Amino acid sequence: MAVIQHETTIGEVAEQITRVLTGHRVEIIQGRITVTPPADGGHALTLTWVIEEYGRTVRGKGLRSVQGVGLWLPSGPQDYAVPDLSIVDADFRDAHVEKNCFAPHVFRMVLEVTSSNWADDLGPKVECYAQAGIPIYVVADRRHDEVLLYTDPREGVYQTRTPYKRGTSVQVPKSLGLDMELSVDQLLDGDPDD
Repeated sequence: MAVIQHETTIGEVAEQITRVLTGHRVEIIQGRITVTPPADGGHALTLTWVIEEYGRTVRGKGLRSVQGVGLWLPSGPQDYAVPDLSIVDADFRDAHVEKNCFAPHVFRMVLEVTSSNWADDLGPKVECYAQAGIPIYVVADRRHDEVLLYTDPREGVYQTRTPYKRGTSVQVPKSLGLDMELSVDQLLDGDPDD
């Protein structure tokens, strides 16, 4: 009697981890599974502030602010990331690839707020998002107390990397199609009024 063996794919392992670790974010970045615990309070307040401050403006420009939506990455056959916050085309659901992941061309901006896996946001994700052609990548780097703005992805590399310190604001490039100025302090700390 022949025994049929099934080799488990990295995608299947990621799905198993997702089922077991409810509330954790599971991603496959450059062929490596990463697992991030649920967001802390400051992290959540940052995302809430951006959505409350700019949600209506974003929506008025035919875009949407979304959380927990997967971005299919060209860096590997099963690679995907789940950015903290994305600004996408309003019809992004038409670009569904598989699972809860969508094609990169509908993503206009990605925002990550660093947590325990901060090195992924500052290394592999910079490379992957540039390769995917994401026009604007903003990182609220709580580990190094600064915000980084990556723009102009060409040939898989962001041509511009601009750091911002506390007390300043990030003027999101006009190419997004809306006027968005993000306070570095609020990106790092969340809304101080809460």
